[in-house]
Amino acid sequence: MRIALAQTNPLVGDLSGNAKRLLEACLKLSHQAQGTPPALVVSPELSLWGYPPRDLLLSPEHLQQQNEALNLLQQGLSHALPQTALLVGVVEPAPDQQHPRLFNAAALVEAKGWRVVARKQLLPTYDVFDESRYFRPANQPSVLSFEAEGQDWRLGLTICEDLWVEDALQAQRLVGPDPIANLIPEKVDVLLNLSASPFGRTKASIRHQLAARAANRLNCPVIYVNQVGGNDELVFDGGSFVMAATGEVELQLPTCREAIACWDSTDRSAAATAGTMDSSESTDLERLFQALVLGVRDYADKCGFHRALLGLSGGIDSALVAVIAAAALGADRVQALLMPSPWSSIGSIDDAEALAKRLGISTTTVPIQDLMQGFEATLTPALDQAPSGVTAENLQSRIRGTLLMAVANQQGQLLLSTGNKSELAVGYCTLYGDMNGGLAVIGDLYKSTVFSLCRWLDSPDAMACRKELGLPEHNNLIGPEILNKPPSAELRPDQQDSDSLPDYATLDPLLNDLIEKHSSGAQLIAAGHHPADVKRIEQLFRRAEFKRRQAPPVLKVSRQAFGTGWRLPIAAR
Repeated sequence: MRIALAQTNPLVGDLSGNAKRLLEACLKLSHQAQGTPPALVVSPELSLWGYPPRDLLLSPEHLQQQNEALNLLQQGLSHALPQTALLVGVVEPAPDQQHPRLFNAAALVEAKGWRVVARKQLLPTYDVFDESRYFRPANQPSVLSFEAEGQDWRLGLTICEDLWVEDALQAQRLVGPDPIANLIPEKVDVLLNLSASPFGRTKASIRHQLAARAANRLNCPVIYVNQVGGNDELVFDGGSFVMAATGEVELQLPTCREAIACWDSTDRSAAATAGTMDSSESTDLERLFQALVLGVRDYADKCGFHRALLGLSGGIDSALVAVIAAAALGADRVQALLMPSPWSSIGSIDDAEALAKRLGISTTTVPIQDLMQGFEATLTPALDQAPSGVTAENLQSRIRGTLLMAVANQQGQLLLSTGNKSELAVGYCTLYGDMNGGLAVIGDLYKSTVFSLCRWLDSPDAMACRKELGLPEHNNLIGPEILNKPPSAELRPDQQDSDSLPDYATLDPLLNDLIEKHSSGAQLIAAGHHPADVKRIEQLFRRAEFKRRQAPPVLKVSRQAFGTGWRLPIAAR
């Protein structure tokens, strides 16, 4: 049997558009196919809706649109591919009025009609997931009897989390049934998994290991089809694959782009590869960069922005955001504002201009000294003194934030925030200043990761990726001047980040334990962090929660990002 994997990039809520994309993918595959077209095309979880649809699932209008979209798919297959069926991710209304009223399901669409054939059993409610708000769990396994090429096939059907049942391989196993174990007595010929699994820096390897374990337990191939694309703060990296019963990968689709490919159950001519992913540091950083580029590209395109704007300071954070934006949108669609103050070093101004020139993005320079003086003169009577200290420093940031928002508003641009996760964690950022923006591109990257990613971008290992994404092929894209510069906000004379914070080599491991492991102060100290650092950073961290609540959406690339998966109260002890 020939089965196609359709790794699609849906627009959330666009049911008719997503149906047309699925149909176009099927037609494209049919035109490319040599010989018999596939008997079955498998698409990702909720592929008709896009994941996650969140409260759109509560809309009766969208539920009606789903039926219309399924009818559209059926008519399209009947006309163009009558011998091909499509497995599509849908929602299924429950037969009663109890809440939740839906199942996360899969429908089989054929020329003769469509029907729901599977329901999801394990509903994630951790981190960014909130499926129990909308869905009720299935209580039995799903097996589809499917006839292809004169043979009856028994296909085991699972949806995303249903595959994540190995305590030894994953960080958190949901309480509930083991959908893989429940399929063992069914003696299925192939296991299908429809997924919408967001990017994570170790996710690709874990998915392979989970599929290999399922293939071993069921003694059959596993077909894993994952969504690709950016939806709000989530980035889905695709990477769909076919895992043989022996644990070898027989087909691997690319990451971070749409793709469709066929697997033939009888063809073993293709060279199989081991069921593990390359985990070298360079490959890890390349995947991270590609995920950020995809996140920016789709956020802009799906929200209707044709151009982006950012503030370029000559520092490493804004430099990395500028590179990501140029790769995502093209240099001709990116503009940078340079806003020097009396405390901006000549080196920083020169470095910002040189980077913009290397990237080919346009720049406008707007000095802020006169505005600073105007604010000081205006505020002095109200304060009975001139603004000073942190107040004066934050005024500079808010002046810049106001200028950026004004330009973005006037020109219809997406303003990209350039703050990193380390700053957001300890509140080393200014509300209505450098936190302004529509998307926090690197808000889930610790400062040390920003440096690592920039060093990789300037290394020979990055050249192929840079070429693929249309970036200039200079030996030094970021440049040693930016890479070797001590981090500084440049809001007062000779300021450096280390004046206010521990060195990032000390700070970032502490923050990682605090944020991603939810460690207590005692646990942090026991892990080797200095007690004075722990006390100081814990206090800064707790006090900054109100800032994080008002930050732009943060592209999630770690286990624990500041966003929908971060739900600490503001007023708390």
